[in-house]
Amino acid sequence: MDQSASRETEPHDPAVHRTLAEARRAQGDLLGALAHLIAAEALEESAAMPGTGAPMKICNVATGYFMKGEFEAAARWYRLALALDANLAIAYQNLAAIHSHAGRSGEAEACRERAYRIQRVFIECIGEPMRRVLILCVGRTSGNVPVETLLPGDTCCRIKYAIDYAAIEEDRQLPPFDLVFNAIGDPDVAAPLAGRLEHFLVRCDRPLLNRPSAVARTRRHLMAALLGDVADVLLAPCLSFECPPSSRAALHDALAATGVVFPVLARPAASHGGQELVRCASLEALHDRLRICSGTQYLSTFHDNRYADGCYRKYRIIFVDREPFPYHLAISRHWMVHYFSADMAKYPERMAEERRFLEDPGAILGARAMAAVAAIGRRLDLDYGGIDFTLLPDGRLLVFEANATMLVHRARDSGPLANKNVYVQRIVDAFERLQAKLSGRRGEESHSGSAPQL
Repeated sequence: MDQSASRETEPHDPAVHRTLAEARRAQGDLLGALAHLIAAEALEESAAMPGTGAPMKICNVATGYFMKGEFEAAARWYRLALALDANLAIAYQNLAAIHSHAGRSGEAEACRERAYRIQRVFIECIGEPMRRVLILCVGRTSGNVPVETLLPGDTCCRIKYAIDYAAIEEDRQLPPFDLVFNAIGDPDVAAPLAGRLEHFLVRCDRPLLNRPSAVARTRRHLMAALLGDVADVLLAPCLSFECPPSSRAALHDALAATGVVFPVLARPAASHGGQELVRCASLEALHDRLRICSGTQYLSTFHDNRYADGCYRKYRIIFVDREPFPYHLAISRHWMVHYFSADMAKYPERMAEERRFLEDPGAILGARAMAAVAAIGRRLDLDYGGIDFTLLPDGRLLVFEANATMLVHRARDSGPLANKNVYVQRIVDAFERLQAKLSGRRGEESHSGSAPQL
């Protein structure tokens, strides 16, 4: 969804919506026709009786599109709902997710702040799903696991709880749920909430996915302690730098004590997608960088891991219940490798290489590397997580990061990456099996109306 599309809003004239409903029906789009009919009725109701719940009907239409992954359509409907009622918190919350998905972090943050000041609990439900999942998340930042793909609307009711905004007494007011997914996957974001999460969890009798203690061990500077003794795994030395250095000499000594050597990668804590990540070639450059930064910075050694063809490769494997599933391979000539910036679809040979990895990762990585991957999954001990890494010439893995925040999403069915969706579905299916295993009979209890003990 581009910037202009995100600004479009559905028309405010009920007659236009009725005309559009007829057009959608003629095209065989019955759901689209129904959406426009609901909008027409809601707009008429809102004009006749301001202050009723009519805007929420339009918001529900938007949420239906949102849960189907049709973000552009969802954004338009949400904006129409907000034009009628500016206090619809769920509209702001899901617009924040849409902005974040499109890389508009500033707009996402503004929408999140607005949403969670109004409301802390958001229920996203379509039809009669088989279970209700309470999603512990944060509203003040973007350190959450992306759950839209993992928890599709046809299998579960998503109950999002912005616990960083919620008072302790609000825990007792939650609707019934079958299990809890701790979606606060960034350990730097989770750290200040450790006490609050513990208070919630000791009083909750429902199964929990992604224990906060397991998430806490995935901070970048702790990776060496967590994975450093796993066979055939290499991790770059990493230092957590809390404040600007007092001098170049002090910075030099801190790097030397941790084994970090130049070039050095510097990135803010709790940042993702390469945001504000820089490569510094000298002590002077790094010192100048840190002097203008606020907050904790991670400093790690940069390894030039280019292949013989001059390209960098970043493999991503997802763990569900500690079992590995290949998700993607990004290939780029730039050292900062991200799938969205690598323009993979422009290079058939790169797409073919990724396809071979997805079809048979063991054939690409080799037995040693696959054994290392499996060992990492066990060591992370996350119900959902993943690793980004590359394969070194000697067969070892160079691990870039390993944590619970790994993004998984479907490609457009009509797009050049549609063939990847079968592998995404395998991840979603595995996560569904895990939920079914953990929730079991509890789903029947919760659906019958019994609330969790908090």
